[in-house]
Amino acid sequence: MAYSADMISIRFPSALTMAVMLVGGCGPAPLDLSEPGSIPQIAAPVGDGSGEPNLSIDKDGRVLLSWIEPAQDDGDQLRFATLDPGAMEWSAAGSVAQGPNWFVNWADFPSIIPIADDRLAAHWLAKTGPDTYAYGVNVSLSDDDGRTWSEPVIPHGDGTQTEHGFVSMLAMEDGSVSAVWLDGREMGASAGSGDMTLRHGVIHPDGSVEADTLLDSRVCECCQTSAAAIPGGQIVVYRDRSEDEIRDISIVSYRDGQWSDPRSLSNDGWQINGCPVNGPSISASGNRVAVVWFTGANDEPRVSLVLSDDAGESFDAPIRIDVGNPLGRVEVQLLASSAFVIWMEQTVEGAEVHLAQVDRAGTLVGSWVVTGTSEARSSGFPQIVADSERVVLAWTDAGRPSTIRTAVIALQGYSD
Repeated sequence: MAYSADMISIRFPSALTMAVMLVGGCGPAPLDLSEPGSIPQIAAPVGDGSGEPNLSIDKDGRVLLSWIEPAQDDGDQLRFATLDPGAMEWSAAGSVAQGPNWFVNWADFPSIIPIADDRLAAHWLAKTGPDTYAYGVNVSLSDDDGRTWSEPVIPHGDGTQTEHGFVSMLAMEDGSVSAVWLDGREMGASAGSGDMTLRHGVIHPDGSVEADTLLDSRVCECCQTSAAAIPGGQIVVYRDRSEDEIRDISIVSYRDGQWSDPRSLSNDGWQINGCPVNGPSISASGNRVAVVWFTGANDEPRVSLVLSDDAGESFDAPIRIDVGNPLGRVEVQLLASSAFVIWMEQTVEGAEVHLAQVDRAGTLVGSWVVTGTSEARSSGFPQIVADSERVVLAWTDAGRPSTIRTAVIALQGYSD
């Protein structure tokens, strides 16, 4: 399988919009971000009750925003909009699908990714049975830039009424879609026995599905997965689970036509008898790779970032990113000379969304508060994508009703 490294799959109350200026293509020189409103917030074309945002970006810098909102007649719908390079206004919203039997969860959200030209892929979750965690992955393809969508296909072939979710999709060079997900077929309908597994499958351009492959036989039950394309393959990061309930971050990679055995990315030693619902995030730019994750090991919550220059074969020592009391909910976007990390910190009043920039040498360039928010689950997971021109952020304003906010950070004079 050949994966397209140009296609980046990315896996939220009112926003403080910001601007960062990087001058001369040398050391970054951030502007004073103490005053909010230096760049207007971009209103997203979302309806009341919108949430679960996700962002992706194509090789030309067009950003895709997807989200869930209530359908007018019944159930829920997956909607999306695009932001062209240089634009400061989202397109009108389009629809992928809707249904009365969807599984909608604050941490397990749908996505839309670019494949090539006008081809897109979308995924969402739908119930497969009456039990709470009986739901499956649905993937739909579009050949006309989202105007129409194919009938959904299911990448897992087990047919069990068990949990299947926390999906990461990547575009492949032949136009197929690589998908990785958490698979509960060994757990049973009650989700209380057996082990959660990590599996991979391929959806071909004609909608046919290549049989799913077991990547790890025992993983944490409800933490996000994340995948990134590297030259000739891909890397997947996820939260593992040992027999002693150590739930640190592991990595598997696809190189030379085969999947590797899992290996530990971090040795935090976080022993926790339950899923923290806090997965890692990975991003790649050529052979450069960045991974960010949250841990609560030793009762010291922290957010760490590691960098690699050899496509994930090895990583530098972890860099601590947080400012003292993180909730996690992390996301990273890597450019050629900088990594941008977004996460949430707990405060006396609730929580804040934070953004940090780390240069190629692993030096923290700056760290900023994006917005105040709630620590509640309804505030979801903040999202980020970037290219050499701008950083785009999305988050959920957990009001009543909830809504999605977005903002843009211009990278003026940035050389990447």
